[in-house]
Amino acid sequence: MKYLHALNKIDGIGSQKIKKLLSFFDNAGENIWHATYSDLQIALGDGKLPEKIIDARKKINPEKEWAYLEKENIHIISLADKTYPKLLKEISNPPYLIYLRGNLNLNELPTVAMVGARKYSPYGAQVAMAFSRDLAKSGLSIVSGLALGIDAITHRSTLDVNGKTIAVLGSSIDNKNIYPRTNYQLAQEIIAKNGTLLSEYPPETSATAFTFPARNRIIAGLSSGTIVVEAGEKSGALITAQLALENNREVFSIPGSIFSENSIGTNNLIKAGAKLVMNVSDILEELNFSQTELTTKPCEKITNNKDEVAILNILSDKPMHIDNIGKISKLGTANTTSILTMLEIKGWVKNIGGQNYILL
Repeated sequence: MKYLHALNKIDGIGSQKIKKLLSFFDNAGENIWHATYSDLQIALGDGKLPEKIIDARKKINPEKEWAYLEKENIHIISLADKTYPKLLKEISNPPYLIYLRGNLNLNELPTVAMVGARKYSPYGAQVAMAFSRDLAKSGLSIVSGLALGIDAITHRSTLDVNGKTIAVLGSSIDNKNIYPRTNYQLAQEIIAKNGTLLSEYPPETSATAFTFPARNRIIAGLSSGTIVVEAGEKSGALITAQLALENNREVFSIPGSIFSENSIGTNNLIKAGAKLVMNVSDILEELNFSQTELTTKPCEKITNNKDEVAILNILSDKPMHIDNIGKISKLGTANTTSILTMLEIKGWVKNIGGQNYILL
């Protein structure tokens, strides 16, 4: 594995090339790494790749690269490993190597993906929160892409109910390259709370416009179904939905307003045959999953602060603006703001945008 990782650092060597080399060199990464130019040429055919491998071996130290993985607590699983995700193995072009941090057991729970717009509406945020929480509480692992917007809300809401979430990155998963940097702390929390960071890219790989479409096939491939929450007409979330369809996976779409640009993509998916979903039961029934509560429960909301109790009793899963909360509670804007801030720190309420709050 050490030598396969070193090979994976060479530009131009992807999953298909690794499989081709392993077939020729008796499934031994070390044999490939020390192979002669002529043997590499026989294995790969004519082209520049044999020469690139020879040149790269002068610059890449397998021992040093392996030590960096250990320093970053990064693990590698190959396509030949029994612990490789079963669903991902079924797609047309699974990555031969995947890099993981956090929970390494990717087959312990059924999985669904949830993706959507980076620029989301309060409605989209509310849907992402409610669906990810309920799916996690039903015993599913929630897959998304750690992107800004719906992806981040999905991961965060799953963690709020002690659920398991898998973040698939379009960069490598070493601390220096986690992308987007805005979600760096969220990535660390996913690791700490029994979730998983996953990437096909070796450490020290930056995100580019080309890495995200490839990342999307893994999100779809890891999952029994993909839920699109909000998506504009040209949203990247639609790429994930298309990849799910191409690999015979279910696609679910949340309907939205016909006047919202953020709902053009999701509504078009429904027109094209994606399953319209109104609640989590629609998804569980379609995927034939039984609804069983997780053994780990979210913390109870226990407080002796009467002002906190007053606000908790007002809020529900329907958004309420801070001005209305202040009026109903009769606490005034300043006090209401202070109390809501404290309740959000405790993880009991959430500002879903525009100073609209819901109860978690």
